[in-house]
Amino acid sequence: MGVAILVGLVVILVVVGVIGYLLTIYNSLVRLKNDIDKAWANIDVLLKQRHDELPKLIETCKGYMQYEQKTFQLVVEARNAYSKAPTLAEKAQADNLITGALKTLFAVSENYPDLKANNNFMQLQNRISELEEKIADRREFFNDDVNTYNIRIQQLPDVFVAKMMSLQHKELFKVSDEDRRDVEVKMT
Repeated sequence: MGVAILVGLVVILVVVGVIGYLLTIYNSLVRLKNDIDKAWANIDVLLKQRHDELPKLIETCKGYMQYEQKTFQLVVEARNAYSKAPTLAEKAQADNLITGALKTLFAVSENYPDLKANNNFMQLQNRISELEEKIADRREFFNDDVNTYNIRIQQLPDVFVAKMMSLQHKELFKVSDEDRRDVEVKMT
């Protein structure tokens, strides 16, 4: 009888240990999933700030850059695409459009010395450049979180818990092909 109780206690301890281990895996996967959401929310806040600065920048430039309607249109279209993007992937794609449009705008502004001397333009350009640096930092944090999450949901024994939770692979924030190209500056 004493052996049966000892075996029963060992079985109970093993079951409790396995359940505890699975709960630890579950909780860490939930934390990683929430870290990804938080990282994206931090990027989104900065993208919103940049989004709010763009109309001011465009208005400041319009008086000086009268012949650059195509450049302004690129910025406006990219800003509108971001506003209408419902999913994280579409917002990321729209963000890449804004980044490319801003590079073009700042490159074209080099042709307008009066604009470059305008204090308001310089402040807006610096503000947007600071936001771009912060966005790049937050993208790095986001990608770190996504990478850790993707590794964990594929590793043993986490993969079994991840399947029970229906966790799916997440996409890293990637630079578009457009952002890899040099900005073409045309002298008008």
